Amino acid sequence: MQNVVAGGSSTARVPVTPGTRLLGVWACQHLSWQMRLFTSCFTSTAAPFPGGCLSQGPQTDSVESIRTHKVYSMTTTMMMSSHTIVLNNPRRRNALSLPMLRCLRQDLLHDVKSRELRVIVIAAEGPVFCSGHDLKELSTEDDVKHHSQVFELCAEVMTLIQKLPVPVIAKVNGLATAAGCQLVASCDIAVASEKSKFATPGVNIGLFCSTPAVALGRSLPRKVALEMLFTGEPLSAHEALMHGLVSKVVPEDKLEEETMKISHKICESSKSVLALGKATFYRQITQDLDTAYKLTTQVMVDNLTLRDGQEGIEAFIQKRRPVWTHSQEEKK
Repeated sequence: MQNVVAGGSSTARVPVTPGTRLLGVWACQHLSWQMRLFTSCFTSTAAPFPGGCLSQGPQTDSVESIRTHKVYSMTTTMMMSSHTIVLNNPRRRNALSLPMLRCLRQDLLHDVKSRELRVIVIAAEGPVFCSGHDLKELSTEDDVKHHSQVFELCAEVMTLIQKLPVPVIAKVNGLATAAGCQLVASCDIAVASEKSKFATPGVNIGLFCSTPAVALGRSLPRKVALEMLFTGEPLSAHEALMHGLVSKVVPEDKLEEETMKISHKICESSKSVLALGKATFYRQITQDLDTAYKLTTQVMVDNLTLRDGQEGIEAFIQKRRPVWTHSQEEKK
C-alpha cells in the first residue's frame, strides 16, 4: 500500500506492486501498479501475453480513486521491451496542459537508453485521445511569457518523439484535435480505431493551428492539410488512412491486438540498427535527392560496421536466428 500525494496532502490509498509508474498532473509522484512480467517478446520461446496484448495499466478501482482526487496525467506500463504511456485525464479530454506536457516529456525519456526498451506506445483513456492545448492556459489572464512556454514545450515534446532512438506508436481510439492531432502526426506509426477522427479546428475559435500545421504538413498532402487547417472539418479514420496521417485503421476491438502485433514485430530487431535507421530517415526526408543518397550511402556503410549489422548478415547466411547485442559497438 502506498499513499498518493496531491498538493502535499495524502489521498486515497491504492494497492501497488513493483513495475508500472504513474505520473500525476499536480505532483508527478512515482508509484507502482501491478505488472505482469513475461519473457522478452523478441525471443522465439516467448510465451504470449494473456489476451495477445500487453497490460493496459491500472485496474478500474484504482483509476477511479485517482481521478476523484485529481491526481492524474498519464499512466505508464513498462514491460520487458515495450513502454506504454496512457494519457489519463479524460475529464479534461486529455488536454496537453503544461503539467501534462512536462510529464509526457519526462516519461518519453524514461529508460530510453535501456537496452531492454524497444518501442513506446502512446494511448489514452476516454472517448477523446487528445483535445490539444488547455485553452484556460491561453487566456488573456496569462502573460506572453506563459503562452510562449506552452507552445515551446509542446514543440520540444513533438520533436523529441522523432529524436528518440526507438519507434513511437500512437494508439488512437477517439477524437484527436489541434495539438492532439499534431501528436498523432508526430509519432512514427499511428494505429487508429474506426471511430477515430482527426481535426485542427483552431481557426473556428480564432487561434489558427500553426504549430500542428508543422506536423500535418509533413504527414499529409499539402492541399489536404490546408483544407483541415482552413475549415476545421475533421477527417474520418479511413480518410486519415487514405491521406497518410495514420498507418492502419482497425475495428475498435482489434486496436490493442494490432498495435501490439506491430510492437512485437519491432521488438525482434536490433535496437541499435533501428535507432540508426530512424535518425537517418528523419534527416534525409528534408534533403534533396542527391544529398539524401549521399547521406544514406554512408549510413549503410556505417551500419555494416556495427556488431549487429554483421550478426544479421551472418545469421541470414547460416540460416539461424540472429542474436542481437543492441549496442552501438563496431565489430572488431
